[in-house]
Amino acid sequence: MAAAEKHIIEEKIEQALDQIRPFLNEDGGDIHLVELTNELVVKVQFTGACTDCSMQNSTFKAGVEDSILKAIPSIKSVLIVK
Repeated sequence: MAAAEKHIIEEKIEQALDQIRPFLNEDGGDIHLVELTNELVVKVQFTGACTDCSMQNSTFKAGVEDSILKAIPSIKSVLIVK
């Protein structure tokens, strides 16, 4: 993947995360893009209160993953990293 193409995809991922952030921030948490691999795998990391939250998997599936895959259908998968 060319650097310019990767940058465009990363910007779209950040825009998708920006839709989720206000909800996470309300509870003292946040989420960050860690890496976009050349295989189109997105790695994200929850921070703050979201790190230990019992709703993390629900938030991830229904919010984060869904938002990213809708914004960039070519993404192969989205993973949470610690």
